[in-house]
Amino acid sequence: MERENSFSQAMLADAIKTNITSALKEDLGKSDLTSNLLKKNIKGQVQIKTKEKGILCGKAWVDECFKQIDKNIKITWLVEDGESIRKNQLICVVEGFIASILMGERVALNFLQLLSGTATSTAYFKYLVRSTSAKIFDTRKTIPGLRIAQKYAVLIGGGYNQRIGLFDQILLKENHKNTYDSIGSMLKNIDHIEQIQVEVENIKELKEALSLGVKNILLDNFSVKDCKKSVELNHGEALLEASGNINEKNILHYARTGVDRISIGAITKNIRSIDFSMLFSPQKPL
Repeated sequence: MERENSFSQAMLADAIKTNITSALKEDLGKSDLTSNLLKKNIKGQVQIKTKEKGILCGKAWVDECFKQIDKNIKITWLVEDGESIRKNQLICVVEGFIASILMGERVALNFLQLLSGTATSTAYFKYLVRSTSAKIFDTRKTIPGLRIAQKYAVLIGGGYNQRIGLFDQILLKENHKNTYDSIGSMLKNIDHIEQIQVEVENIKELKEALSLGVKNILLDNFSVKDCKKSVELNHGEALLEASGNINEKNILHYARTGVDRISIGAITKNIRSIDFSMLFSPQKPL
């Protein structure tokens, strides 16, 4: 049931194009009133640099941004997605008409900052549990409209994707269970129980799920102590995922219980963007 990613390259390409089209429409409106004041034939070279360390992510969004504005803009990348970046490091050089570049500056940097921040956060949590076998997973707690973008960033940071949406995996959660008398009554009409994930709220529900043959169980808001007990009761039969109220201060304690996965909504929800700068030096008019 584990997947490095749950989206295709076609879905990713479509998301990139859609993200940029929407963002440019939002930012430019009918036109860039300020850039319209500039001489149209002035070319220049722009450098994008980091202002802090982190993990780079978002190259394709930057490329698409300038492509949609002016296909003649040239971008030379010096760092790849997934590589560590240091403060004041040159990331890429952008060449073309200054007016065109400035039209895309904010949108391009916004995506680079956001996705690098998501990748950096993921890499940090992965680093915290490096002494264990626990894997870091994301959730559906993403910025509306940017789910695939953020899940891509999680992969770049060394994490794994939970389901993309409601369409690609069954996850029976608390509110679903509340419409039934028990987990068993909820599962009796479902084929291939081994292919679904069931969320449990306590040890009693865990035992019930295991007795029914559920192979993918989410331990919702379990304490470290109860996670450890769950691993002991499981005997390696099901994949166990800890989720809820897990942060940088306690994640190692959860990882050491022996759970297989730890899902953290904060890596896509509580985002601290990585800061970048863009400065140019004009060339002579053509």
